[in-house]
Amino acid sequence: MWRNQEKKKSMQPYRDRYLNPYTDFGFKKLFGTEVNKDLLISFINSLLHGREKIKDLTYLNAEHLGVGEADRKAIFDVYCENENGEKFLVEMQRGEQQYFKDRSLYYATFPIREQAHRGDWNYELKCVYIIGILNFCFDDTDPGEFHHEVQLLNNRTYNVFYDKLTFIYLEMPKFNKTEDQLENLFEKWLFVLRNLSRLLERPKALQERVFAKLFKAAEIAKFTKEEYDAYEESLKVYRDWKNTIDTAVMKAVKKATQKARKEGLKEGLKEGRAEGLKEGLEEGRKETTYAIARQLKSEGLPAATIAKATGLSEEEIGKL
Repeated sequence: MWRNQEKKKSMQPYRDRYLNPYTDFGFKKLFGTEVNKDLLISFINSLLHGREKIKDLTYLNAEHLGVGEADRKAIFDVYCENENGEKFLVEMQRGEQQYFKDRSLYYATFPIREQAHRGDWNYELKCVYIIGILNFCFDDTDPGEFHHEVQLLNNRTYNVFYDKLTFIYLEMPKFNKTEDQLENLFEKWLFVLRNLSRLLERPKALQERVFAKLFKAAEIAKFTKEEYDAYEESLKVYRDWKNTIDTAVMKAVKKATQKARKEGLKEGLKEGRAEGLKEGLEEGRKETTYAIARQLKSEGLPAATIAKATGLSEEEIGKL
């Protein structure tokens, strides 16, 4: 009785019914736990459009060190392999980092190198898939192209040179289909990831059994006290980070607008917004990252958590 009363006191009701999958806790609860492994299998299979049918997955250690002791540590969101030994690294990228493509390539080296055998070895490798769910846009050339699949190509013939290393990026802000426009399981998964925390109930278009389980797992009211507290902390980190980014963007737009007005050009406002925003974000990205890290550090969060959220090293965080 007393324990239930204490739980109710500490668990104030959220306005949202379902968790935010862009938080570290939310993403790992849905895709990084053994009990919800079938959710991850369904998502990856839909992403690959049946090209690689995964029957089972085994979760692997998400924390890796480089070759030497001084090498930087890498902590993955979700790291697993299928029944054929192929590796899948799934990352939720909550915001653009200055070298996010470099980061993807760096992370790919870990599942590649760990396949090395001691003694005689013919260098045969299993496939490696790096899957990035991006809460930002990195390609402005085509507003409608949100699904990117990248492999090593021959620049002259455009034939695939090596098909065992695949980078898959999903630019989530570009996916704007409504419930009645969803055509397949892949689009239904993207719809869920984009809209889950805003939904009040499971949409009629998502009647597959896998989504029934997902909505049950995502319902905040059914969390234990430990889960609730962990989610609350994770959500605060996400909101603090997002507010800092939004503020930086607004300042960059304001600066560009003032510059355009001052110059008195008819086209200056339009061009100044675009150019100034780009320049402002580029110049201020590092300062913004440091500001986020300082704010999270002031909240008492561990350096490893801050490093995960910002892309900074724990050494850099220690100097702030």
